[in-house]
Amino acid sequence: TPVFVRFSTVAGSKGSTDLARDVRGFSVKFYTQEGIYDLVGNNMPVFFIQDAMKFPDLVHAVKAEPHNEIPQAGSAHDTFWDFISLMPESMHMIMWAMSDRAIPRSLRMMEGFGVHTFRFINDKNESHFVKFHWKPKLGTHGVVWDEAQKISGKNSDFHKLDLWEAIENGNFPEWELGVQIIPEADEHKFDFDLLDPTKLVPEELVPVTIVGKMVLNRNPDNFFAETEQVAFHPGHVVPGIDFTNDPLLQGRLFSYTDTQLSRLGSPNFHEIPINRSVAPTHNNQRDGHMRQEINPGRVSYHPNSLGGGCPFQAKMSEGGFTSFDERIDAKKVRERSTSFADHFSQAKLFFNSQTPIEQNHIIKALRFELGKVQTVEIRKRTLGLLSQINTDLANKVAEGLGLQVPKPEKPMNHGVGADADNSQEPIVVEQKIKSSNALSMIKNPTLSNTIATRQIAFLCGEGVNDNSVDSMKKALEKEGAMVKIIAPHLGTIKTEGGKELKVDESYLIAASVLFDGVFIPDGKHNAKLAEMDEVKEFINDSFKHCKFIAADGNATDVLKQTDAKPNVDKGVLTNEKNL
Repeated sequence: TPVFVRFSTVAGSKGSTDLARDVRGFSVKFYTQEGIYDLVGNNMPVFFIQDAMKFPDLVHAVKAEPHNEIPQAGSAHDTFWDFISLMPESMHMIMWAMSDRAIPRSLRMMEGFGVHTFRFINDKNESHFVKFHWKPKLGTHGVVWDEAQKISGKNSDFHKLDLWEAIENGNFPEWELGVQIIPEADEHKFDFDLLDPTKLVPEELVPVTIVGKMVLNRNPDNFFAETEQVAFHPGHVVPGIDFTNDPLLQGRLFSYTDTQLSRLGSPNFHEIPINRSVAPTHNNQRDGHMRQEINPGRVSYHPNSLGGGCPFQAKMSEGGFTSFDERIDAKKVRERSTSFADHFSQAKLFFNSQTPIEQNHIIKALRFELGKVQTVEIRKRTLGLLSQINTDLANKVAEGLGLQVPKPEKPMNHGVGADADNSQEPIVVEQKIKSSNALSMIKNPTLSNTIATRQIAFLCGEGVNDNSVDSMKKALEKEGAMVKIIAPHLGTIKTEGGKELKVDESYLIAASVLFDGVFIPDGKHNAKLAEMDEVKEFINDSFKHCKFIAADGNATDVLKQTDAKPNVDKGVLTNEKNL
C-alpha cells in the first residue's frame, strides 16, 4: 500500500526549531484500493485533554502569548502552565511531554501511536476495540535538553535534514505496525476507561500484535505541493475500521474538515494530487471552489431517475463502508462519565516506569519549564498536582524553584462551555500494573543497539594517519554508520602517506551535537588538535552529552586537554585496552 507520512511539531510556527520540547505529529495516509485511510497520530499514546471543546483552549495556551507573540515553539511560559495547573486530566500527558520522548534524536527513532481507541469490524459485523502502534526499527532514542538547545542553534532543521539524508542515502526508515485488540465484551475489565484519550493500555495487559511494516523509501518531490498541502483527517477510514465514542475523537471528526477548509481554502481539497484516492470515487458532487474532476452528465443529486439513480451507497457485503451498529441505551447529556475522573494513576505508572536517569530528566524539565513561569501561584498549583503523582518528584521540582510543595488540596477538573459549572473531583483508581518497560526509553523493548545510520565525526588535520582513518571508517560503514571527516578547513587535507583526504566539514561548521560519536585518528595532526579550542569544545560537549569517544594512538594526547579522560565505563575508549 503506498503511503505518505508527515511528521510535525505542534507549538511552533512554520520554520521554528525541530528540537523544541514538544509532541511530534505522526500521521500516515494510506492510498488503499478501497480509498484513503488516514491514521492521524502522535509520538505519544495519550493526549492533554479528554473533551474536544478544550482543544482550542489548549492550543491557545501553548502557542506564543497573544500580546507579544513570545515565546516561539516552547511551552515554558505562564499561559500554558496556567491552563495545565487547572486541568488535572493533563498530568499523564505532562509526564510524557517532560520526558525525553519530547526531544527525539531523530524522527526515525520515535514511536507512533493512534492515541484514540478505534474499532475493527470483521466480516461477521463483530466489533473489537483497537489501539495502533508504530515501532521503529532503529529503536526509540532521545537527546538531552542541553543538547537539544544547542542543536536548535546549530541546525534548526536537524530532524528534517536527518530524515531527508537518510532516505536519499538509501537508509530507509522502517516501522512495524502493531495493534492491541480488545474484544467488545472486555471493554469494562480494565482499571480505566478505554475511551479516555488520556489513558493507554499497558502492553502487559494487552500485548502489541505486529501486523505489518512501513518503509519510507522516497522523499517528496516538492515540499509545498505534497507535505504542505497533504490533508489528514481521522474521519478518512475504509471498510473494517470504525470510530468509538471517545469524546476527543468525536470532536476531531468534525474539526479536521474545518481545518482543511481554512488551510487549503477549498471544499475540494481531496482532489489535490497528494490527497487524491487511487481508488475511483463515485458520488454526486460536481461543483465547489477549485473543482478539478470533470464529470459528464446532468445529475448532481440523489435520488434520481435521470442518471439511473446512481451512484448508490454500497452495502457492506459489496465492499462499501457501513457504520457499526452499536447498541445505545443511555441519556445524552453534556457530562463526562465518572470513569474519566482518574487523572493521576497512569501518570504515576509512567513516572514509576522510568529509570532513575529518565526520572531525573523529567524533574529537570519541570524545573526548567516552571522556572520560566513568572506567576508564583501557577508554579504552586502545578506542584500540588505533581504531589498527587509522586512526592519525591514534587519535592525535587519545588527545591529547584525555591518553593515548598503546598498542602494537598482536592484539585477540580473544570467544566467547559455552557456547562462550565460541571466541575469534577478527581478520583484515584489503583492500577494492577505498577511498572511497564514499554513506557521507558531505556528499558523499552524497541530499544536498538545498532549503530546503523548514526553520524560519527572523525576529528582530523594535516598529517592524519591513513591506516587509522581507513580501518575505523571501514569498520563503521560495514555496520551502517555514517562517517564525516572534520578538519580545520574545507577542501582536502594531506595524510601521513601523502594522500588527499576529502573534508566534509570544517571545525567552524561542525558541532558535536550534530553527531552521535567521535573518533580521533592517530597521526601527526594531533599535536595541533590538542591546541585548538574548537576541538576541545567538540570533545567536551560530546563527553557531557554521554556520547562515545574513541582515540587511536597518540590521539590520547588530545584527550588529556579535555574532560574526556579514558574510561570505558564513561564511553571514552582508547586502543590501548578497548578500542
